[in-house]
Amino acid sequence: MIAIIVISALQLISISGLHVYCAFGGTWGSSVAIPETKARQPAFVPGKAGTLAVAVLLVAASVLLLIEAGLVKAFSGFFVVTLGCWVCAIVFGLRAVGDFRYVGLTKRLRGTRFATLDSYMFTPLCLWLCFAFLLAIQIGG
Repeated sequence: MIAIIVISALQLISISGLHVYCAFGGTWGSSVAIPETKARQPAFVPGKAGTLAVAVLLVAASVLLLIEAGLVKAFSGFFVVTLGCWVCAIVFGLRAVGDFRYVGLTKRLRGTRFATLDSYMFTPLCLWLCFAFLLAIQIGG
């Protein structure tokens, strides 16, 4: 069980690194990282500040995960850590369910490069991370 927590924390940190890379102008993978409209245009254009904010939140989520599972002793047993893990589990669970349009299990727009990766990588990863946070809550609770 601890391996799931550690792997998940490393995934979150890696994804955070990709966000930092993109925020500072990196282009590798950016063509498939944003949902596309029917016209094959980006559904939104992320800004530098927002992308960096997501990167910080991903690192914070990894720290919460490690604390709740007891792998990091700082703030262990603090109710805000458990609350943060519940928030993360809900956020990743909702992301996996989707927006009924571009992302998640409920997406209607299929056939784009993003939609394919979303089906086979992004949504399963969100389900995995949701499970990891629930597991950490069980371990820490």
